[in-house]
Amino acid sequence: MLLIVGLGNPGAKYSRHRHNVGFMAVDAIADAHRFGPARKKFQAELREGLIGGEKTLIVKPQTYMNESGQSVGAALRFYKLKPEQVFVFHDELDLAAGKIRMKSGGGNAGHNGLKSIDDHIGASFHRIRIGIGHPGPRERVTGHVLGDFSKADEIWLTPLLDALAKAAPNLARKDIVKYQSDVARFAPAARAEKPQTGETEQKS
Repeated sequence: MLLIVGLGNPGAKYSRHRHNVGFMAVDAIADAHRFGPARKKFQAELREGLIGGEKTLIVKPQTYMNESGQSVGAALRFYKLKPEQVFVFHDELDLAAGKIRMKSGGGNAGHNGLKSIDDHIGASFHRIRIGIGHPGPRERVTGHVLGDFSKADEIWLTPLLDALAKAAPNLARKDIVKYQSDVARFAPAARAEKPQTGETEQKS
């Protein structure tokens, strides 16, 4: 079984925020693989389905970003899973827009959602970091992260979300190298990078 987690903040007013790209990614995966309707449990929205023949639970915590670990920890314990069966999609300020970096374990780089998950299940889960770009001056960071994606962003965002969903069967095999290469292949503007130690990378 897999636990695929998207990070974001609940509510319609946050739905297009850059900070919510993790929610967007897991919604794309659930829709593409015809998961069942959302239900409420573990202070989260859950959808169940199959990816690559593997039973998969998609989790969107509804506790706000900095308490995301409560939902993830509760689901992990209920289904008796290990952190290595968890894949978390989230925004990454320090990656160029449209670039992804995948990593198993490691630090949280100050991301409050990851920090909360670390606190509840440990750090050995898989992370798929989706670049939202950095606005430059420090005073513009909050507005950028908590601002909506622009129309110009749709050029890379929609194809990338589609690619993340289409390549998802590789997650069932826990093959993040192949997942990265397939995302690069399916997203028209994607360009594969040589994998680094412990992580893989994809640019657009």
